[in-house]
Amino acid sequence: MGIVIGEVAPLALGIALSPFPVVPAILLLFTPRARATGGSFLAGWTGGIAVVASVFATSIEAREETPTWVSWSKVGLAAILLLLAVRQWRSGAKKGTPAWMRSLTDATPLKALRLGLVLSVANPKVFLLSAAAGLTIGSAELGATHTVASLAVFTAIAALTVALPLLLHVAAGERVLVPLGNVRAWLERHNSTVTALVLAVIGVLLLIEGVTGL
Repeated sequence: MGIVIGEVAPLALGIALSPFPVVPAILLLFTPRARATGGSFLAGWTGGIAVVASVFATSIEAREETPTWVSWSKVGLAAILLLLAVRQWRSGAKKGTPAWMRSLTDATPLKALRLGLVLSVANPKVFLLSAAAGLTIGSAELGATHTVASLAVFTAIAALTVALPLLLHVAAGERVLVPLGNVRAWLERHNSTVTALVLAVIGVLLLIEGVTGL
């Protein structure tokens, strides 16, 4: 199990280090019901990642041998991630906060829950990384208990940066809003660069893993 965690941890970090979900996670803490709304977003985000990874893990878990298509799938996913990295890099920095993010200032917990689900399932980058992790876990033949545990660890790491602002708010209250606002502004300025670098590194690692398995 430890080896599998080592393999999926970079994929989880690829999700966690993306600025895309962290910005709305911070913005939701400025709503009237900050903790309820932030917690709902975290639940939706975590649930979406877990579902995608679980679906791909169970699709191959029962097989006696790891099918060749799993390795080819990783190679294909790696190629897509590298293409996305190039596209993200060439897009350059984006100024300002998108309109849909600005509308989160009056979001309800239910809206935040739906948003978390949509951003984790419908976002191609998050979906591909979750799918790759599911394939890795499912092909390791860990058994039901260790498979569930591995999926839980992957999901926890992937959701760490979305959970952190909420945990800081619970611990320190509104005192963290100013520094979190500064973090949000920095992420918005450097979103393209950070995302491109993360996708490129994860894409290369996944490509090596896929080619090695052929």
